[in-house]
Amino acid sequence: MSLPPRKPTKPIRSRNRPLQPTPGSEPAEAGEGERIQKALAHAGFGSRREIEGWIREGKVFINRRPAHLGDRYRKGDQVMLNGHLINLEKRLQAATRVLLYHKPVGELVSRRDPEGRPVIFSQLPRLELGRWVAVGRLDVNTQGLILATNNGELAHRLMHPSREVEREYAVRILGTVSEAVIERLINGVQLEDGPARFESVVDAGGEGANRWFHVVVREGRNRLVRRLWESQNLVVSRLIRVRYGDIVLPPRLRAGACVELEREALNGLLRSVGLPPVTPEAPPKRRFGGEARGRERGFRKRRS
Repeated sequence: MSLPPRKPTKPIRSRNRPLQPTPGSEPAEAGEGERIQKALAHAGFGSRREIEGWIREGKVFINRRPAHLGDRYRKGDQVMLNGHLINLEKRLQAATRVLLYHKPVGELVSRRDPEGRPVIFSQLPRLELGRWVAVGRLDVNTQGLILATNNGELAHRLMHPSREVEREYAVRILGTVSEAVIERLINGVQLEDGPARFESVVDAGGEGANRWFHVVVREGRNRLVRRLWESQNLVVSRLIRVRYGDIVLPPRLRAGACVELEREALNGLLRSVGLPPVTPEAPPKRRFGGEARGRERGFRKRRS
């Protein structure tokens, strides 16, 4: 399925919007260890928000005592999660990996679905240590770029509102889009959960009643792009995420397949959110999906 006839734009730099440090992201002083929710996220057990919920629910123990938000993990500490002793130190030594997954329409960004619908995590390669954490979400009717990483701290920083990381979408609109509509969407409109706006709206062409646009937002509110267009009584007939930050959806990466981010791009991504670059030799660039995934040792085949 081909993408609309336009390449993603270059990242738009902030206008009078200096980046703020992510709250709680400052490094621990020497010998003090690392906050337990941050350490568990970094080790890929889940996003920091998920882990903070587990701590509140009493599912995390440090040295046989219930953990509290802000407690610090130090090398040699015994950590239990959901009643199981975990080797946190070993997990923290795992190299950071990032996948670019082309989510098709009809899949959920979820680990499981009670209705039995396909979920993206069943399409990703298995990890020997840790688990994949999705960077943000796309609704079931939206396709495009999803980043998945085994580093929950990286995912947390990429998603945190203070970072204002750009997300670019190709959107097909049914109906007439006037200059006045575009101006309103850039200046900002009031939605049910507060004001919202596009950073940019670029006409990407089209024929007949359908026309393509590329839009950029800096936040990840639920169905934000669709709701902005719907506020102007316009219908979104197709929506594709084509960029997250500086990472662009590869044009030849078909829906349902993924490719691993190479070291140079991975280090750029880590630096962009204040994390140290990876030092070991990067794994070779691999695509997973269809026959290619089936040939990869230890990876599950995609459902038919």
